[in-house]
Amino acid sequence: MNGDVNGDANGDVNVNDGGLGDLPPDLLRGLTQPRVSRRAALKFGGLSALGMALSACSIAGTKGKGGNLGGQAWREQIATYWSQQKKKGHLDFENWPLYMDVGKKSSDHPSLDLFTKQYGISVSYHEDISDNSSYYGKIAPVLSAGQSIGADIIVITNGFELENLFERDWLLPLDQSRMTNFYKYSSDLVRDPSYDRGNIYTMAWQSGITGIGYNPKLIGHEITGWKDLLDPKLSGKIGMFNNSDDIASAAMCALGIDPEASTPSDWKKAADWLKKQRPLVRKYYDQSYADALAKGDLWATMAWSGDIFLKQADNPDLKFVIPEEGGIIWTDNMCIPVHSQHPLDAMIYMDYVYQPKIAAMLADYINYITPVSAVQPIFEKEAKDATTKDDKAYYTNLASSPLIFPKPADFARLHRYRVLPSTERKAWNALFEPIYQS
Repeated sequence: MNGDVNGDANGDVNVNDGGLGDLPPDLLRGLTQPRVSRRAALKFGGLSALGMALSACSIAGTKGKGGNLGGQAWREQIATYWSQQKKKGHLDFENWPLYMDVGKKSSDHPSLDLFTKQYGISVSYHEDISDNSSYYGKIAPVLSAGQSIGADIIVITNGFELENLFERDWLLPLDQSRMTNFYKYSSDLVRDPSYDRGNIYTMAWQSGITGIGYNPKLIGHEITGWKDLLDPKLSGKIGMFNNSDDIASAAMCALGIDPEASTPSDWKKAADWLKKQRPLVRKYYDQSYADALAKGDLWATMAWSGDIFLKQADNPDLKFVIPEEGGIIWTDNMCIPVHSQHPLDAMIYMDYVYQPKIAAMLADYINYITPVSAVQPIFEKEAKDATTKDDKAYYTNLASSPLIFPKPADFARLHRYRVLPSTERKAWNALFEPIYQS
């Protein structure tokens, strides 16, 4: 991206409300209605055991999700905690691969370099998260023992693992007073989400869509929905994901069921749909599905929107579609784990990336749904000011891509994951894990 970046995010873009105010009513309801879970039922009643053990200062435990549920005493203790934190000039950041802008060398990250130059905070950046489940399995024993995991920012998708971090008091409530850019520029999609009312613990990194990626040249026709992944003609050429949140949600969408509002009887129907499909599936994939699709090993597959956008550079025949029966929208969230060694430095960074020009640097490389809608006019201006035909085409493509800036009609077909308290997760896993693990 061109231009200097100022710490006050004064930018060239006029943003009134963060954008997405015209989301369809059904999606808005899903984003704004509170979830009923174990943590929401636990009213504030003093310090939790973990909260008592926090050594940085006497911050109250987070049972009750803070905010109105936590009560005035809880909020005052959170404010006291943050008032005692000092900038230490360093932070440790653990993220997913290909989720940070890259310079001339793969080890260069221009937006991180600008952050260090502007705030005097160095960043140790590690791509240590390959999937939510294995990463959670790695950090849970450490957090349970009351120890630091050595990271100040982690990026976790809304779902079971994030829910467990909430329930076990393993995330620090954020300092709302230091979220200026967030509240000025964040889109409606990521502000006050149903899985974290009031953004007590999370600020979105990027969002994405789970839909279908396919190659129409190999298939011989267009794909329009999940029903196409039951076509016997595609036997051995279909890919599905190896995680229960995505495959269960996809199957429920195929059956006309809203995953977020689903019941155990709905889960059984979804499992039956997946069992029927299983003989046609080549493999249940992690992120390696994208390479298999680009090479032609797969003709159609469950896919994450940003992956297909990137792979189109290698194989322009590839397409991504939000299935007509519905797709899934998810958000990867920045969080601060308890026992963070540099929490204030983490807060400064998390708000820093909500400056539109910084968000544009990230979106330019990551190609997922940016949490800052003011990025779109920045790309439009880049296209207008481009001095070469290639640059103009590149930024025009970014600015118009529905994979980065979905339209209201796209959002109308999207659903959130089911929020699964630990009491329900055993039954869920018993239905879906055998399908992709056997």
